[in-house]
Amino acid sequence: MKITALKTFIVPPRWCFLKIETDDGISGWGEPVIEGRALTVEAAVHELADYLIGQDPLRIEDLWQVMHRGGFYRGGPILMSAIAGIDQALWDIKGRAYGQPVHQLLGGPCRDRIRVYSWVGGDRPSDVAEAAKAAVARGFTALKMNGTEELQIVDSHARIDHVVETLATVRAAVGPHVGLGVDFHGRVHRPMAKALIRELEQFRLMFIEEPLLSEHLDAIGEVTRGSSTPIALGERLYSRWDFRAVLESRVVDIIQPDLSHAGGITECRKIAAMAEAYDVALAPHCPLGPIALAACLQVDAVSHNAFIQEQSLGIHYNGPGRDLLDYLVDPNVFAYADGMVEIPQGVGLGIEVNEAAVIEAAKTGHRWRNPLWRHADGSVAEW
Repeated sequence: MKITALKTFIVPPRWCFLKIETDDGISGWGEPVIEGRALTVEAAVHELADYLIGQDPLRIEDLWQVMHRGGFYRGGPILMSAIAGIDQALWDIKGRAYGQPVHQLLGGPCRDRIRVYSWVGGDRPSDVAEAAKAAVARGFTALKMNGTEELQIVDSHARIDHVVETLATVRAAVGPHVGLGVDFHGRVHRPMAKALIRELEQFRLMFIEEPLLSEHLDAIGEVTRGSSTPIALGERLYSRWDFRAVLESRVVDIIQPDLSHAGGITECRKIAAMAEAYDVALAPHCPLGPIALAACLQVDAVSHNAFIQEQSLGIHYNGPGRDLLDYLVDPNVFAYADGMVEIPQGVGLGIEVNEAAVIEAAKTGHRWRNPLWRHADGSVAEW
């Protein structure tokens, strides 16, 4: 079997899909994308195709190493995301070639299903509370929300009071035992993080995500000292070498590699195993499309330290238009029930992509960009 073509599709709301074709008719799908830089990643995929056309798609580890080490410059969000989507598609091909789900080729599952969380959003505390109640009514037992809007490096405690008010309203609305994750989203700087984390301790959160940007890893232990809330990060890390420093720091309880950003199934399987050696939990980042989610679930199936999975059904980032299930032949493959999702049992990634829907949506495409925020003084704010 030889690879004959790599075809990419820029599709709404903000995704890039990849189809790899072979000379014996077996194809595989991947999702190589960085949100807001989809066209750049698409270009990188087609540059990497020079290493892939004519090669055996079943030699996944060798092809991964060629893509990573074959260029003098390596790593980073664009190249690793391109590799990630290609890697997903190669595993999809391999599973289909052998008639097995990817997780069976990775050693077989250690779980049948995994807990999932739903994003909730809103402009006012009451809006967020209503969205949280609605998610719980749909069967979710865990939720995640952004902690704050723009926050200057030193800001007023009125901003912290607003966050506390919102969390208090949500906790009152959903009760004491629904898991709540709060994403600081890299918007909080070290001087404000200490105060905010202290104030949120009362809500018994499931985790705080990105209390500081990953480049300030050395300060995370300082701002979280004395807090019992688990700390999560990793969506802006792209390789096992990036995660090595995080694990060796011992200040993070949950890592969140993104299988469309951090080298795909091949690399994230290794990252998960590294984390298990440090007694660190795995919760893959995935506010993306159905192919990325399917890839995550294959790694969740074989990673004992996986405990929850992000998914984008109804996520506020997507806005009106295409959603998670709209590109699937059978949307029921993601069987949500009792706050969990079943591990797909179909061959390859376990999903069937509706290629006709993808081709039609690619006629529209997208140029999605994250919002550009500014502080009151005119300086650019972290989104």
